[in-house]
Amino acid sequence: MNIAEAKAKLSELIAAAERGEEVVLARGGHPVVRIVAAFPTKPKFRFGVAAGEVDRVPDFFEPMAEDELALWE
Repeated sequence: MNIAEAKAKLSELIAAAERGEEVVLARGGHPVVRIVAAFPTKPKFRFGVAAGEVDRVPDFFEPMAEDELALWE
């Protein structure tokens, strides 16, 4: 984006940088400035990230089957 356009859209560019996007401003078609967030936010932890990936959770208190136990000996 050139600098003249950036002047009119400064608040939008700042919001984009806050979302983690990299904004590059150009003068004469050459990049001169990069706008990034001063204090990048950490991604928020989400429960269910592996939803659908895990089909069975073992019962850790249940005794192991003989064939599984033999693998550990």
